[in-house]
Amino acid sequence: MDISWIRPEQLVEFEFIQLKDEGIQVDELQHKWDEIKKNNNDPVKVRNKARILLDKMESFKKDISNENIKLFLKELRGSKKEIHSTYRGEDLYNKISGGWNGRAAGCLLGKPVEKYRRDVIKEILMSNKSYPLNNYITGKGIPQELLSKYPWNRHDGKESLRENILCMTEDDDMNYAMLNLYALEKYGKDFTTENIAETWLDILPALSTFTAERAAYNNLLRLMDISEVPVYHNPYREWIGAMIRADIWGWVSPGNPLQAAELAFRDASLTHTRDGVYGAMFIASTLSLSFTVDKPGEALKGALNYIPSGSRTAKAVEFGMSIAHQIKSWESVLDVLLDEYRRYFWVHSVNNMALIAAALVHGNGNYEDSICRTVMAGLDTDSTGATVGAIAGTIIGFDRLPSKWIAPLNNKIRSSLKGFDNLAISNLAERTYKLNNKFYEEIK
Repeated sequence: MDISWIRPEQLVEFEFIQLKDEGIQVDELQHKWDEIKKNNNDPVKVRNKARILLDKMESFKKDISNENIKLFLKELRGSKKEIHSTYRGEDLYNKISGGWNGRAAGCLLGKPVEKYRRDVIKEILMSNKSYPLNNYITGKGIPQELLSKYPWNRHDGKESLRENILCMTEDDDMNYAMLNLYALEKYGKDFTTENIAETWLDILPALSTFTAERAAYNNLLRLMDISEVPVYHNPYREWIGAMIRADIWGWVSPGNPLQAAELAFRDASLTHTRDGVYGAMFIASTLSLSFTVDKPGEALKGALNYIPSGSRTAKAVEFGMSIAHQIKSWESVLDVLLDEYRRYFWVHSVNNMALIAAALVHGNGNYEDSICRTVMAGLDTDSTGATVGAIAGTIIGFDRLPSKWIAPLNNKIRSSLKGFDNLAISNLAERTYKLNNKFYEEIK
């Protein structure tokens, strides 16, 4: 059996990139790996040698634990006044529902073209005169030779086309929001990273995970110590995975970005380090502040206070916001942004974070413009579409979300999580709202 994202020969390739990002010189090991690939035609031998090399690479890793982030959060607790939300009743529920529905619609929009570059997406959409995007993607009118060259995403991509939509199809970007809702219901907001791991093993199928999450899941099954799980044989530890899990932490912390960042930290620490964790903390804080602002740029700017200012994540947010303010044409914004971050893999946290910030600022509070700009950019289209949709949807609330994006969902979501398939999206919003009320009573 060949399982992607945990193949030793694949892990080695990405670990070289990750170690270099962490400032570690691996030229000698790289040369050795190149020789192995050159002189071995037997894939079994290459895989075995890759395992040996991976173990050697472990000793090259510097201290990449998340203890420094704990200290950062501790300092924030001492310097920033804790805020408790005053949002109650229908207004709170409206924003939570806007977030859930906005996330689903943005995710569904990006699903058919996930993994494709900007130029490929543009070619596909121009072939049936649907560029620039202003609706769910349709396959109608696209030449067959183009569809053969660029098939829809195999994970329900065809089912996510405008003419086929019956609901929000199964997607890991939605699974994690539901999974973390379940963890909060079971353990409360004092949950530990170990509790998140237990929740995964309880209701999350292993092959519904990808990249860092699959590597971490594999480590959990090896019964590794929780501190080793995000690091051992996990070169994806600064990729986008923890960011796509962060929404619920903001939704249960309306107006309290510090709490949102702390909850996101505990979750992200299962799978990620450094900027992989900062991305989750930033998105959670942004969503927390989305209950208090009228424009997404205000939430983005405020959330920068809850991650280290010198981090690549903070710089990516600032860069994305800056060019979106300065450049009128979205096409020109993408020219600059994608060139600036061209060295990053398409599911890394840093490049996708810059895109999220740019799209939200350029969309200026318009839900449709924001998610469509995001997806047209390429990179991790369903993940970024979901995050931008969640933030924009939370800010404007459910009652202001355009019907053409929400009605096709039929208030229904599919999931591979045990106990969550075929739920109503309104059920998820109601459960999130109840958690808010519960936590509010606990602090009174």
